[in-house]
Parts: sequence; structure tokens; C-alpha cells
Amino acid sequence: MNTPFVLDSNFFIEAHRVSYPFDVVPSFWLKVKELAEKGIIISIDKVHKEISQNKDELTTWCEENLPKDFFKDTSIVINQYIQVSNWANSKSNHYNRTALNEFLNADEADAWLIAFSILNGNQIVTHETSDLKTPKRVKLPDAATPFNINCVKTIEMFRLLGEQF
Repeated sequence: MNTPFVLDSNFFIEAHRVSYPFDVVPSFWLKVKELAEKGIIISIDKVHKEISQNKDELTTWCEENLPKDFFKDTSIVINQYIQVSNWANSKSNHYNRTALNEFLNADEADAWLIAFSILNGNQIVTHETSDLKTPKRVKLPDAATPFNINCVKTIEMFRLLGEQF
């Protein structure tokens, strides 16, 4: 099996709230469940924490439909997280301190997604888009690129996998 895609929080949140609501596009969620059960898609504990904060229908769906080991433990990627942190701090001439603090907040998923992907060679599925011009926020694709981590959108992932639903 190929290296699984690792999903950002916004994969779930945007799908649930905007693009693929449970009541309108149940086939999307059946496909997510199928890919998760096959190990083709995974995520990390920090993403689980972010999507569980609302304790809503999405939280319930994840608890009831995703494998117990879907959200991977990030404690194993501390060395890679240090690499990401060092990179971010080296960009203090571009990003403002608030942006760097937010990106490096230990409870936020973005830097951990990159660290996990450095160790495991994953592609990250996110709705964030590159924006190198703004000093106000470190965007996930911009931080992933220096580590040769590819970021793709949801539909691009499905196309790469040859999936339809």
C-alpha cells in the first residue's frame, strides 16, 4: 500500500459545514469511512482535538465511523516538530510574531501535520492555499514546501486515488 494521505482539520470541517453535509452528500462520508478503514487516509491526534472541540454531529460521526487508530499519536514526531519550529523561527523577518506563535502553538495541528509527514512521507490534504505575501499567518502549504511535503485539496486527493462517489 502507498503512504496514506494525512488529513487537516479543515478537510472534515469544510466538508461537514459547507461542501458535503451529511444529509445532502452521504456518499462522500461513506467514501471517507471506506478509505479510512483501508488505511488510505489517516490524520493526527491534534486534528482530532480540533474537530472534537464543538462536540457536534461531526464529532459524533468521527467517533462512530473512523477506526480507533485513525488519529495517529504525534509524540513520535518531536524531532521533526523541532525541525519545523526551527524553520518557522528562521522566518521571523517575514512573519509577524503573532503568526509564528499561532503556527507553533502546541495545540494547533499545522506544524504537527508537517512533522508527521516529514517522518512518514505523507501528502497533506488541506483547504489552505499558499500565500507567501502575508506576514499575518503561516499557511500550511507554505510551511510544508521547504520540507518537500505536498499539499493537495480534497478533490485532488480523490482524483489521485481514482475514486468516485
